[in-house]
Amino acid sequence: MRDIDFRAGRLPGRAILSVRGPEAGHFLHNVLTSDIDHLAEGQATYAALLTPQGKILFDMLVLRQGDGYLIDCAAGQRADLMKRLAMYKLRAQVEIAARDDLAAGVSPAEVPGSYRDPRSPGIGWRIIGTPQGEAEGYDPARIAAGLADTSADLGSGEFFPHEANLDQLGGVNFKKGCYVGQEVVSRMEHRGLARSRILPVVLEGAAPPKGTDIRSGEKQVGTLLSSSGARALALIRLDRLAEATAPLMADGVAVTVLKPAWAKYDVPGAA
Repeated sequence: MRDIDFRAGRLPGRAILSVRGPEAGHFLHNVLTSDIDHLAEGQATYAALLTPQGKILFDMLVLRQGDGYLIDCAAGQRADLMKRLAMYKLRAQVEIAARDDLAAGVSPAEVPGSYRDPRSPGIGWRIIGTPQGEAEGYDPARIAAGLADTSADLGSGEFFPHEANLDQLGGVNFKKGCYVGQEVVSRMEHRGLARSRILPVVLEGAAPPKGTDIRSGEKQVGTLLSSSGARALALIRLDRLAEATAPLMADGVAVTVLKPAWAKYDVPGAA
């Protein structure tokens, strides 16, 4: 595991909403990809709300707290996420509310009120409360850990859960009942159809812009996503990576693909 190297504080790009009521857990369990029913008090899970076609509309962290749940999501997506949840709520006894009194934060070590980031122990602790100051150095740490960010990497409606590694990071439960997009996700899992994965890479030069092709000779192997210094994330076609015979290059910059500690799948030729 890499040393966790960032300064604790608030994440300004994140926002909090609450889902409360006697049917809150059952409601979230039926629409999100992960197991909400069995979350204990103070426990969190990574999760997503998908399109019917199985692509990620919103990814989030869901924390069980008291009589309901707090959701840590991208600030720019909170309003749309609340509308989508309200659309699915129907007559369920659930209250969905923006929580502007709370902020999302991170810490490299456990502090009062924090909870372990459920995606990977290598990225420390999350906070929902009133963290002081802004976190520093968190983006380089998450990129090095191979963790995609909603705003910087995933967007909305662009990636399947397997491409964003939700199946590796506890964000999908394959034993639970139906949820939106479940048939597509289950088919990808059981048929082994996940050919593309978001992976950390090392760049031997200044990072080209997001969206730059990564090529081996004339063949496209992947696409760059967010970057920090010599580190970046990239969507990599694993089958093409296995077939690559020439060095990987992105706009003249050499690229080396890494295998994160949490990945249970093979990454051909990874450092």
